[in-house]
Amino acid sequence: MKFTGKARVGMTAILSAACIAFGGAAQAEYPEKPVEMTVLFGGTANTIAQLLSELMSDALGQPVVPVSRTGGGGAVGYSYVVATAPDGYNIVWNSNSISTTHHTGRVPFDHTAFKPIARVSTEIPALAVNSSTGWKNLGDLVEATKASGGKLKVGISGKGSFTHLTSAALFDAMGIGDKVAYISYGKGKAPVELLAGRIDAAIQWPGQFASFVEAGDLNVLAVTGAERVAILPDVPTAREQGVDVNISMWRGLAAPAGTPDDVVAKLQAAAEAAVASDQFKDAASNIGFSPAYLTSAGFGEVIETDDAFYGALLQQLGMAK
Repeated sequence: MKFTGKARVGMTAILSAACIAFGGAAQAEYPEKPVEMTVLFGGTANTIAQLLSELMSDALGQPVVPVSRTGGGGAVGYSYVVATAPDGYNIVWNSNSISTTHHTGRVPFDHTAFKPIARVSTEIPALAVNSSTGWKNLGDLVEATKASGGKLKVGISGKGSFTHLTSAALFDAMGIGDKVAYISYGKGKAPVELLAGRIDAAIQWPGQFASFVEAGDLNVLAVTGAERVAILPDVPTAREQGVDVNISMWRGLAAPAGTPDDVVAKLQAAAEAAVASDQFKDAASNIGFSPAYLTSAGFGEVIETDDAFYGALLQQLGMAK
């Protein structure tokens, strides 16, 4: 059919309007539907993720739904998210574990398979022992370990895990790395294993030890970061005791590589608002972590630096693949 004159003009207007309508639909405002946040671990990581998802939901105007995908030191969750579409609807609550899972051969991809969204928090590991040992500081532990002639049984959450690497770095710096035997917790938690006497020492998050310290059941000998932690203010750092170690755990958000910049910017803004909220700050004080917001760019630099550190440490320990 051939259109002429006014009919042609009218048809052109109709087609133009249709194009605009379809174009608007194709470029709908993100997010149009719920965003799924994969959570890699339980414990403190899961607790923070639950609160973060609620606060980000408020900022985004769509639910952010935390979904637990644990296992393999983070490998299960990372493998799931990396295979999803880079559209901002699947993100991961990540940590230093992206480097440890890669360098130990648990996943074939590295941190570049993801686009950083924002760093959210940091946690500084703490070294605890049963109070019945009478050990009050790192010097006491070293002295007792050398005198025993045996091995110090140190609990870890798994070979190549963050607690394993932190423990190895700390005990090597203390000069007793060759006198340590690492024992995985199995289904137990660090405080339970320490109280039962199945292990002599364990590194975990301060919030897991605080109530046991208050009850007098456990002694925390040191924290491994550059500064003391608010939840255990009387516990000195390793550096204060002459042991040159500075290790902390960061947690943040990432999306599959290729996620559009404008989508990442919206997620970043929602994370920033969550971290700045009074609810998040109150939770940090109660649980024992530190709000530590960084932009996508700044977070990416931290990940790069840490990846090199953990890659070298795993190589030194003979666990790199």
